[in-house]
Amino acid sequence: MEMLKEKFAKLLLGEDMSGRGTGVPSALALSNAITNLAASVWGEQYRLEPMSAERKARWRKEIDWLLSVTDYIVEFVASQQTLEDGRTMEIMTTQQRKDLRMNIPALRKLDAMLIGYLDNFKDQKEFWYLSRDAKDSEKGKRADDKWWLPTVKVPENGLPEESRKWIQHQKELVSQVLKAAMAINANVLIEMDIPEDYIENLPKNGRSSLGDSLYKVITDEGFDADAFLETLDLSTEHKILDLKNRIEASVVIWKRKMNNKDVKSSWVTVAGVSGVSQGKREQFEDRAETILLILKHRFPGIPQSALDISKIELNKDVGLAILESYSRVLESLAFTVISRIEDVLRADNLARNPPEEDVKRKSPKIEPEPVKAEEVIQFQKLASNDSMTLSDFMDWQMDQDAQESNEDSGTVDNAPGLDGAKSGKKSPKVAPNKRYYYLDKLVNWDA
Repeated sequence: MEMLKEKFAKLLLGEDMSGRGTGVPSALALSNAITNLAASVWGEQYRLEPMSAERKARWRKEIDWLLSVTDYIVEFVASQQTLEDGRTMEIMTTQQRKDLRMNIPALRKLDAMLIGYLDNFKDQKEFWYLSRDAKDSEKGKRADDKWWLPTVKVPENGLPEESRKWIQHQKELVSQVLKAAMAINANVLIEMDIPEDYIENLPKNGRSSLGDSLYKVITDEGFDADAFLETLDLSTEHKILDLKNRIEASVVIWKRKMNNKDVKSSWVTVAGVSGVSQGKREQFEDRAETILLILKHRFPGIPQSALDISKIELNKDVGLAILESYSRVLESLAFTVISRIEDVLRADNLARNPPEEDVKRKSPKIEPEPVKAEEVIQFQKLASNDSMTLSDFMDWQMDQDAQESNEDSGTVDNAPGLDGAKSGKKSPKVAPNKRYYYLDKLVNWDA
């Protein structure tokens, strides 16, 4: 109780305990509290192993405290009341706000699933980790620059076939959770208003934001999203983030021009004549948002864009702040678990294909499977389906190879929500600027 009092006292003061009144708004204070809690509990998940009982208990206790705030974010709804004489009358009652009522149970379910998937690796003996005191010759050279992570070791001839399939299946399950958390987070960020400070710092048009070379490719008649990304240097996080910032800024500019929200004459017309037609501008926006969707799914671990950071810092809606931060930390955790699984699979590949057999062969590196424009279209078609549920969405990108692998290895984890619908046919039209409120169609999951 004393811990609870101290935590909420700090939140009420906006993280400022000095009494000077310089605290942040309540929405940002709660967002920071969830982020800091996740960092302290999950920050040392360097190994593919279950959470300790102490960390698990702390996470569940303190996240419940922070989420309890949403119980008091309510809206009025019409209801019927029966009087003593049998007559009925309509009254207004309160219930939890709709977006919170639908998303909080879904996020709690994803949270429990992730912890359960980590628990699946309890007492496994197929792979192990070297201690930090091990010799450099034993550790070998990592395929990435994350030198602080422990080195994974597998048997000399690699993992048994059954174990390899099981681990791959676990990766697919966690990937589904990652996609669901990403979808909820993206939808919440869309609902947040774009801050005026961000709008004031935008260039005057989309060309200025993108640069001449990028603008020319996006506005070309024969535009292809996959071919466009292949021509770009996306070798570092900085370059990916810079591209995302440029494209997001151009999308905001084009949307404001289409909605006639820009009062600056230089943004809208030159001598009373628009530089780009409404239809063309809408087409360019569609293409830009398709690229953003592909980047989001192909590089889930990149930092947040300038627009996202601006929305989070200046958002005043407490409910949206909690949804955004909770989905973001679950997204980060799922990505971390996938990375730890990939470390094991990478060690298995090196054991089965030692570099000494071929001098020219590079050490295999497992990368996230590239997301193509066709797959984004497929996701949009599923998202717009009226019968869409969370379990359907979580399985939207399960490819045929993964399905065959699951059939061969059998279902390892009986967690609910994993029997999603099969992928549909491609949609002939891309419309990424349309908001799909597929979260409104979620099934009612028990928390």
